[in-house]
Amino acid sequence: MEQEKLTEVVHGKDVIVITRRSFFGALLAIGSAGMGAILAVPVLRFVLYPIYAKAAGTEWSDVGEMSEFGAGKAPLRKTITFTQRDGWREIVSAQSVYISRSADGQLEVLSAICPHLGCSVSWQQGQNEFVCPCHGGRFSPDGLHVFGPPPRSMDRLKTKVNGSKLQVHFEYFRSNVPNQEQIS
Repeated sequence: MEQEKLTEVVHGKDVIVITRRSFFGALLAIGSAGMGAILAVPVLRFVLYPIYAKAAGTEWSDVGEMSEFGAGKAPLRKTITFTQRDGWREIVSAQSVYISRSADGQLEVLSAICPHLGCSVSWQQGQNEFVCPCHGGRFSPDGLHVFGPPPRSMDRLKTKVNGSKLQVHFEYFRSNVPNQEQIS
């Protein structure tokens, strides 16, 4: 009798003979593959997290007390801080914004980043307009494009009033495109 023989012919059909050694070898292979898969799942989730994680995290930042923003005509410059989470990093950034009143008297918060190439826009009191020093773009006090190469008006940011504080949700937008496209 040959025990090492894996196939036999019985009544004209091939029959596979499983020995104890081949059974335990197959059992060991299946168990090792299962344990490898169980251990690989957390490692793959850790490695692939930045790919699937959305750059999240610009939270609502305090701009100031509502009483600070009276009926003044000139836009008021404020610096806000906000936190961005990108993959494994957490970045605390500071950006300038301008608070102005629209024609109907509502508070608006404008990003100080020029929509042309990303330079910092400044308020020129004597000219009663925003001016970009890089390429001469000009904007009205409510942020509308007046003159120069910028393809759109200044970017308006989402605001809300929480108690007596004005808060803003700061976002970055793609430069040099005619429509406001959020990039983070």
